Amino acid sequence: MKNKLTVISISAFMIVATLMSCVKPKKTASVPAIDPANLDKTVVPGNDFDTYANGGWKKLNPLPADRGRYGSFDKLAEVAEKQVNDLVKTTAAAKNEKGSVPDKIATLFNSGMDTAKIEKQGLEYITPYLKEIDQINTPDEVQQAVIRFHKYGFSPLFGIYGSADARNSSMVIAQLTQAGMGMPDRDYYVNDDPRSVDLRAKYVAYMTTMFKLLGNDDATSAANAQKVMALETQLAKASMTRLEQRDPNKTYNKVTTAELVKLSPVFNWNRYFTELGLGDPGSVNLNQPIFVKEISNMLTTIPVDDWKIYLKWNLINETASYLSSGFEQASFDFYGKAMTGTEVMRPRWKRVLGFTSGALSEALGQLYVKAYFPQAAKDRMVKLVENLRVSLGERIQNLEWMGPETKQKATDKLHAINVKIGYPDKWRDYSGLEIKDDAYVLNVLRANKFETEYFLGKINKPVDKLEWGMSPQTVNAYYSPYKNEIVFPAAILQPPFFFKDGDDAVNYGAIGVVIGHEMSHGFDDQGRKFDKTGNLTDWWTPEDSKRFDERTKVLVDQYNQFVVLDTIHANGQLCLGENIADLGGLNISHQAYLKANTQKDPIDGFTPEQRFFLAYAHVWGQNTRDKEILRRTKEDVHSLGRFRVLGPLQNLPEFYAAFDVKEGQAMYLAPENRAKIW
Repeated sequence: MKNKLTVISISAFMIVATLMSCVKPKKTASVPAIDPANLDKTVVPGNDFDTYANGGWKKLNPLPADRGRYGSFDKLAEVAEKQVNDLVKTTAAAKNEKGSVPDKIATLFNSGMDTAKIEKQGLEYITPYLKEIDQINTPDEVQQAVIRFHKYGFSPLFGIYGSADARNSSMVIAQLTQAGMGMPDRDYYVNDDPRSVDLRAKYVAYMTTMFKLLGNDDATSAANAQKVMALETQLAKASMTRLEQRDPNKTYNKVTTAELVKLSPVFNWNRYFTELGLGDPGSVNLNQPIFVKEISNMLTTIPVDDWKIYLKWNLINETASYLSSGFEQASFDFYGKAMTGTEVMRPRWKRVLGFTSGALSEALGQLYVKAYFPQAAKDRMVKLVENLRVSLGERIQNLEWMGPETKQKATDKLHAINVKIGYPDKWRDYSGLEIKDDAYVLNVLRANKFETEYFLGKINKPVDKLEWGMSPQTVNAYYSPYKNEIVFPAAILQPPFFFKDGDDAVNYGAIGVVIGHEMSHGFDDQGRKFDKTGNLTDWWTPEDSKRFDERTKVLVDQYNQFVVLDTIHANGQLCLGENIADLGGLNISHQAYLKANTQKDPIDGFTPEQRFFLAYAHVWGQNTRDKEILRRTKEDVHSLGRFRVLGPLQNLPEFYAAFDVKEGQAMYLAPENRAKIW
């Protein structure tokens, strides 16, 4: 997938108290949990609950021109984005010590906003790298260039990262993975469906435009584009599909350095690891062994001149968004317009803020928490999480399809799940990150190099249990199978997910289901293969494993029936893990809600039960462009928002009772056809 040099940070030191004191908590306006304006009451709930619950919202929130998709989730992300922008503005307006973290925030953001300077500089700071590529004469020098690129977080030819050893989850090891392709899925290179064929043509046209911007004539630019396409297609043919990569056993192939050299002897792996600062990493995991083997073949058979063109393409494609407007517009025309149907680029300040918030994520995150995350929200979340843990434990014990041995191990895993809410207990140190006022693209390269060194520096060291994989200002949540933990950043703990003063029905229906969703990931078709300590191991009896697969197949078949656009159907197998988690999250949270709820009377005309399901549906209200529907159906392991409403609810008898769903209505499924897993 195209690496836009976005930096994801995971921990940081305390920022100076003077900056913290200049940020004052912001008050947020009261938001009605269930707003009648968001509904479309002309629709029968049992026929189309997504339109019933979200039809009004979709009309009130049309797709912005700079979006491929716009939903409740995205709307909250915009709220967090504006909050972070206020923090950056406050930081920039303060008198900051040169080289301090506040100064780095302000300098990085300002360098990205100085478009006059960026236009004037053009390719000035990229040209030295292009000249280095021009001087390459041998396959060995091609390899050296790959190493230099990898130091900056680029991934020509293949990718590397550090992650927990799946069978020894307390240690981080080097992971080699397929990469090096400019289109976001290998299928786009090899499939013959109309969309893939069209995207290939547009990708070649995009590359041709970019080579022209580099100063090549029309014929040379077109020829260069074809050479890159041929090389990337060869990489694609050696790559695993997204579906294949969902099996953690297929992507776990641990080898010694000597075994790696034997498998792929042409690439100088010993030099590669040494120059990346890893020395001899000892063991390396090959996510896709066939791909790694193909690296040797390609280095032997592809001419050096073709590699030089490919390396130039990687350089300019990766940095296009941080260069002058011609490069940025050409990149958007493909990755935005062609891929997602987005009409215009997001405003400049949002694009620059996105990179700044990534490069200094926890520095800004610390400010974000102080300004926007009250302790009361964290306290209520802690209680919600524990209530849901109890609920899932009870559901596990009552499963009629699972035997006692597997139940005990599942219960042990549930009790071992670690919970992180709001923000890290340990903040990351950014003193080693150098930010200057010379050029935006150079700041991007420095930030990316800093981040690459940070993550590769974890290899052959114990896993840091205190680290976070998301910043506090991120509107999202996640489950880590290697740490067996669930994480909820501060920014998601706002409406429509979390109402600090809301009734139990809406909070259990929204953030409660999110909590249950993340817990369920520990027991989905991938997560269930990891034990309570995060190790990839089979702790299921064969009989229980078989029964689990039979039940999840029901869910796969249900989602395969959904038509996403024209004749294109959802991919139930690709989205299985997320669909299991949605269904599990609803069941777990609803059971916990029944115990916690004290509200018996309707509120604003809706019973507590109805408010629970409406709050859930509101989270997934979305408008999406056709191209983005197709892209996400191909690439995303999450179902489209509409089917995250319709899919799981059609399996819940409690939903049927709340909205009087009857046989013959579109959402009705006979009891024997409903999916029952967790």
